[in-house]
Amino acid sequence: MKIGVSFYSYQQSHFFKELTLEDQIREVSQNLPGADGIEIVDEMSLRYPDPGEDFVRRWHSWMEQYGTVPVTMDVSFDVLQFRDHVMSYDEVAERLMRDMRLAKRLGFSNVRVLSTCPVEVMIKALPEAERLDLRLGKEVHQPMRLEGQQVTEIIEFAERNGTDRLGIVPDFGIFGFRPSEVLLAQYERRGAKPEASVAAVELSALLRKGEGPFDLASVATETAGNLRSEFKRYLTSGDSTAVLAEPFAALRDFARARVPDPSELDYIVVAEAIMQSNTGLDTMRQLAGHVVSCHGKFNYMSEIPGHPGQYQDIAIDYEGALKALSDGGYEGYINTEYEGQRYFQDRTRAEMMDEVDQVRRHHEMLRRLLGIAAPAEVN
Repeated sequence: MKIGVSFYSYQQSHFFKELTLEDQIREVSQNLPGADGIEIVDEMSLRYPDPGEDFVRRWHSWMEQYGTVPVTMDVSFDVLQFRDHVMSYDEVAERLMRDMRLAKRLGFSNVRVLSTCPVEVMIKALPEAERLDLRLGKEVHQPMRLEGQQVTEIIEFAERNGTDRLGIVPDFGIFGFRPSEVLLAQYERRGAKPEASVAAVELSALLRKGEGPFDLASVATETAGNLRSEFKRYLTSGDSTAVLAEPFAALRDFARARVPDPSELDYIVVAEAIMQSNTGLDTMRQLAGHVVSCHGKFNYMSEIPGHPGQYQDIAIDYEGALKALSDGGYEGYINTEYEGQRYFQDRTRAEMMDEVDQVRRHHEMLRRLLGIAAPAEVN
């Protein structure tokens, strides 16, 4: 396997104009040994939708100068961009094909669509992907699971039609098994009780073992944003969709039994347990051949006790996920995607997390787990 960085990792430094696009490319080249892969979000990194030929030439010169490789371009769709209607599947597919042509101009091999993108849109764009020799991958993002319909329908279509142009982009958040410590710490700064954090970790462990008060599969078809919104609505009104009524009631009762006089925020903290996908490692091994690229999601890298200079994410099963991909024959890129900066944005700028350092820590872990020797370590 090969390693790189999604520049979504540097969103905070990019926003504050502390790192230019070239600075980000240089960081991968010069300070992340063994890495060369570049992933961008088009609307973040480029003058979208057309950066112009001068930029395209400059981009290719950067790739050559720094020895980096354009791996995946991430695209999204603002389906409400028109005042008079929601975009149709045909309109979304047309925008996707336009973005794919931009990706080809910049030398990318893959285009990633969001987990909410209907498979019908991807199928409409497939002929253009084949014409451009690009792979089109749908992000599998927590709490989605690899075992769900949104993945199955892509795999079945690809196998039925004999194409490798359509696939999946697993986000390593689906291998998370508990809420991140930085997420829980932010909730506590906002007034949540420590008992709520403890309960969230406990419920996560029970659900992972199949011993929870409800079946995790009942919530796995929803996005994390929808679950959070629906649970808050349930707490306020007692209403929810039929499929969520039982898990929400059990979740509320679980919190009441463990958190003294729980507030709305305490319930919300405990509900973070249902954001864990607990997807099957064996499923990942079986589907490795359909993987376009991977998002190496993480929220915080802490030093391993007793091992100075070595780091871990205590909330995501990186060792298991990487082994499953390796056993399945995957040889593509794991592109680091740091998202933990959002859990420090209630602090001053000086107290916010150092994205560059966090990504460097993540790459130490990746190199160690994958057995990738840094150039200076060879021989």
